[in-house]
Amino acid sequence: MTSTNHTRFVSRSKSSSILELLRGDPDDELVASLALMHAKLMSDERLVAALDHFGSAVEVVRISDADELAPELFANAGAITDADISDARRHVRQWRKDSLDVRTVFSPTYPSNLRSIFDRPPLLFVAGAWDDDRDSRSVAVVGTRKASESGLRQAKRLVEDLVAAGFTVLSGMARGIDTVAQATALERGGRTVAVMGTGIDRRYPPENASLAQAILDSGAALLTQFLPHSPPSGWHFPKRNVVMSGLARATVVIEAAETSGARMQARVALQHGRTVFLLRSLVEEHEWARRYVEQGAYGSHAIELSAPEDLIARLAPGEFPVAE
Repeated sequence: MTSTNHTRFVSRSKSSSILELLRGDPDDELVASLALMHAKLMSDERLVAALDHFGSAVEVVRISDADELAPELFANAGAITDADISDARRHVRQWRKDSLDVRTVFSPTYPSNLRSIFDRPPLLFVAGAWDDDRDSRSVAVVGTRKASESGLRQAKRLVEDLVAAGFTVLSGMARGIDTVAQATALERGGRTVAVMGTGIDRRYPPENASLAQAILDSGAALLTQFLPHSPPSGWHFPKRNVVMSGLARATVVIEAAETSGARMQARVALQHGRTVFLLRSLVEEHEWARRYVEQGAYGSHAIELSAPEDLIARLAPGEFPVAE
């Protein structure tokens, strides 16, 4: 079999390092997952679908030849090579040496909320402590980087109420609304988790390095789907918003323009079946917000909040309202 675009087909011997991978072994499943991601034989979404179907990244590697696995699963023809496995194993050894906490979708510590979405990342890096019992009861507070004074005040008030009610505040540690939300949670003695658009060892924006450290010092966590040393990149942040939506049980958007990541998170959260709250000032100003409240998306409608203090009334203790 030949391909005009790819030359990844290989013949394998019984001594192949691929055949030495053990299904169910945590490190081998991590190596196989990373090799599949690096080879780019399929999108991350299709990779997760394959992992769900076969129950093992090792198994997907072993049957990655196009004539052995349904071709519609792959974006590109080809197979995982011994070189892919060797390179992935080298990375994993370094991560272990650096004591990095990296979780595959098969890890028992992979966050339960995130596990429930179809477009979850194959790998998740965690710094600090993700407490699934507490942090599964989280609310994402997001908004524009160029926030108005009114928006910043509303974010602060809303987060104060969330902290008082015992919710974990989730945000992206970006400038503007995110920064105020997470700083306020810490000031109030609450719990806040940051979902980053860089590698776990990078801090962006640079001025929020102290905020990241304060989150860790508080006993909470930083999370990212991106590999160590990954710099900030434009395409990272929409993917980051997908993960934030999946981790949170509800998303609140304070201020957001049509093209902002916060607006995209509202759309993705509706697609995930999560509850989405939009402040009335946002709904009055932006057509997209009115559309999500009045027409909805993916069978769900966003909920309009007349004021930040109305949020807690819509969040019953230990429960979240079903999106209307």
